[in-house]
Amino acid sequence: MYAVIRAGGKQYKVASGDVIEVDRLAADEGAEVSFEPVMVVDGDTLRARASDLGAASVKGRVVGHKRGKKIRVFNYHRKTGWKRTRGHRSELTRVEITEIGGLGE
Repeated sequence: MYAVIRAGGKQYKVASGDVIEVDRLAADEGAEVSFEPVMVVDGDTLRARASDLGAASVKGRVVGHKRGKKIRVFNYHRKTGWKRTRGHRSELTRVEITEIGGLGE
């Protein structure tokens, strides 16, 4: 069984036991978090309607927080000598998916 969840404006395909990195969550390490499922696939059965997903839940445990890879952005305007370098590192949270359930099984 797997589910597609929404977290931080992005969607992730997860199964029980997977460890994913999402945008920073306001939760302490070891805390339990729940995600909004977009779609749940159980064998041959696909559930994607809001009425089917009303009771569905995807739960996970925060493994830790980290920072992503450094990204460098360089801007340059030719013939003027203008240039600028900027960069950033994304704040990420590692989450282990513990349970996909609530489907009445």
